[in-house]
Amino acid sequence: MKKITGSLFIVLLLAGGITSCKRDFLDTQPLDQVPSNLVWTDGALATAFVNGVYNDQNTQGLGMGGFDEQMLASLSDEAVFTHAGRGINTINEGLLSPENTGWVSNTYDWNVMYKKIRAANSALENLATATFDNQELNDRLRGETHFLRGYYYQQLLRYYGAVPIITKTYGLGEDYSVPRNTYEECVNFIISECDSAALLLDGKPGLGKGRATKVAALALKSRVLLYAASDLHDIPTAKAKSPLIAAYPNPEFLGYVSGDRTARWQAAKDAAKAVLDQGGGGYKLDLAAPASRDEAIQNYISISMGGGSKAPGVDATAAVELLFQRDFDPQKDEYAGIYVGLANGPNGYHNWAGNSPIQELVDDYEMMDGTKFDWNNPAEKANPYDNRDPRFYASILYDGAGWKPRDKISGNVDPVNQIQVGQYDLKVKNAQTGNYELKVIPGLDTRQSSIENWNGSWTGYYMRKFIDPDPNIVDNTTRQYIPWPFFRYTEAVFNYAEACIELGLDDEAKTWLNKIRFRAGMPAITETGDALRQRYRNERRIEMAYEEQRYHDARRWMIAPETLGRKTVYINVVGKFKPGKELKDVYHKDESIYDYTYTPTEVNSLENRIWVDKMYFRPISRDEMNRNAKLIQNPGY
Repeated sequence: MKKITGSLFIVLLLAGGITSCKRDFLDTQPLDQVPSNLVWTDGALATAFVNGVYNDQNTQGLGMGGFDEQMLASLSDEAVFTHAGRGINTINEGLLSPENTGWVSNTYDWNVMYKKIRAANSALENLATATFDNQELNDRLRGETHFLRGYYYQQLLRYYGAVPIITKTYGLGEDYSVPRNTYEECVNFIISECDSAALLLDGKPGLGKGRATKVAALALKSRVLLYAASDLHDIPTAKAKSPLIAAYPNPEFLGYVSGDRTARWQAAKDAAKAVLDQGGGGYKLDLAAPASRDEAIQNYISISMGGGSKAPGVDATAAVELLFQRDFDPQKDEYAGIYVGLANGPNGYHNWAGNSPIQELVDDYEMMDGTKFDWNNPAEKANPYDNRDPRFYASILYDGAGWKPRDKISGNVDPVNQIQVGQYDLKVKNAQTGNYELKVIPGLDTRQSSIENWNGSWTGYYMRKFIDPDPNIVDNTTRQYIPWPFFRYTEAVFNYAEACIELGLDDEAKTWLNKIRFRAGMPAITETGDALRQRYRNERRIEMAYEEQRYHDARRWMIAPETLGRKTVYINVVGKFKPGKELKDVYHKDESIYDYTYTPTEVNSLENRIWVDKMYFRPISRDEMNRNAKLIQNPGY
């Protein structure tokens, strides 16, 4: 008997009611359980089962999307996780091993993914012989299940490399030992799943937001083929860049050992173009010139809100960007997804500062004119947050940035509602003498804050992206319902542009990249060749920040030693009174009163990052290796 709980019980009540019988009242099924042989006789029950393939209370699957308290951004050069000791250091300091796999999210955990794959296998086996009388529903459920099975295999593939492909449910007493398939076989299988899903879902309306569609299947196919063409998975290229991979006796688990790489780039280009043709056009990608600064900031905030915010100026129609998302239900206390502000906002608002941006990310936001920010430029060093890419202001909270009304949670200590992460001169009244004395006070959002002297950012920055800017939402007490973007239209634009660059189609790549640039208020890209490749990579980094792209991109491009392996850099901000100027009692940023200095500082005390090539792939855990004698471990472990 399979157990289906929760909303299914309501379905049973509505579908059949509750009746009584004098003689067989003891001969009943538990009210929260349904015999497995009955599930596939009823469309509602079959739908409930497939709902569990997406996510369930115990094993999750899609989980909170990327809204774990610990985000994948903190395994990359986007952020550092503020609260040490949760397995993040194990990964970033190169200490991974089969015995110590560090932090692993349920969205890519080996055991969780295979549990969901088993559920998908069961659904597909049973839907093939289901007896409920609704072929359109049957087709749709099979299409969604093929997509989910392909998605879960994709998660395994991009973290672990090739894995065993299992397409049946095992019974008791069977031999569960299965060898790894090759990387190429895994890619081919996932593409087949995407094609099956797209065919079955073609022309069929979805059951609601957050469910698989034909376009979602095409987006998954685009991502998988892009990765398959990348350096890490072209074994001759990977061997040339990594002695560890060169020495590994089973490179077929890591990528293509032979074949035409140009053909792989062409397949990636074609798959991305299919998404562009059928994905609805995205959000404001038809501009003929760069948007104004203020419009561009609102464009990017609107995209990151995904239609989930009621804040003034946020455009709910930006939800057209989302091709497949994780929505959050006001009826459920889905912790990580609805408390993103609590987990990541400033401690001066009684939040936890979890995944704080690092200077490496901040520095990669260009100037408004498209030039690279440069600490050696005196004007830029003196005012590092002026005239930057508008997406910076929509993504990062920095010293002096305006934010929500602080008095709603922290009292009337900051009448101008600005982020304070520095140390500032202030004239403070001595309670005993009544005289004003010069003090150096820590900002309200530092780890020495007078509001809360813990849970502060170490880096001098806070994440803004994905935090609802609605001033009525108090992040440490109020839920938010911003969807997680598993796939959005702009990713397909990037995929298409990247494939074009690698195929030498620079003008076509720039045409599409500049659509993104104009929406962001940035000038057109004009470079060609490798210079264009580097501009593209930075553009993707900035546009997709905190969206679980950078960790994978740095690895598949094999630039991880120079990016993920860098030591973390924080910012030290100091505000000193100008000669003859002063401010009393309550601080606020004022460049007519203060001279500010900004000093980037390498700090390794929280975590001492290092890159070792074994980290291109996650280790298969010792327990899994012990369970399955046919598995071969990844290189370096």
